Amino acid sequence: MRLAILLLLAATPVVAASWTGYLVDSKCYAAEERNVNPGDTDPHGDSDMDEEIRYCVAKVKTKDFGVVPEDWNGLKFDAAGNAKAAGIVAKIGKKPFLRVSVEGELNGGTIKVESITVQQKDVTPGRRPTISSSPRIVRE
Repeated sequence: MRLAILLLLAATPVVAASWTGYLVDSKCYAAEERNVNPGDTDPHGDSDMDEEIRYCVAKVKTKDFGVVPEDWNGLKFDAAGNAKAAGIVAKIGKKPFLRVSVEGELNGGTIKVESITVQQKDVTPGRRPTISSSPRIVRE
């Protein structure tokens, strides 16, 4: 039984990468993403990311952090990443939009965070593109 569990855990893909996006309260953001009309044929077509990210801004009291990259699919941080993000927010304070770069390993929807660096402050994300529109190109 232990061997089967070990093999199952070893089969879980882990991807080392980096992400640039907005630092958010991951529980709040996940709740906002789930808050859609079940009958809507394009539930995210009229999403206002500016509003969602502003609503879920990372605060000093936030315990569960995450990053929302340009594809707007939120990723959670592991415990070490939460501690690093809490340190950044404590130092900088509450900002409506805090853009960060995160390096680490992705396992499922959680990033095992190696580092977090602040990119820009107060950069608005805008609206989510609809299925028929082309994605925004952001040059840094």
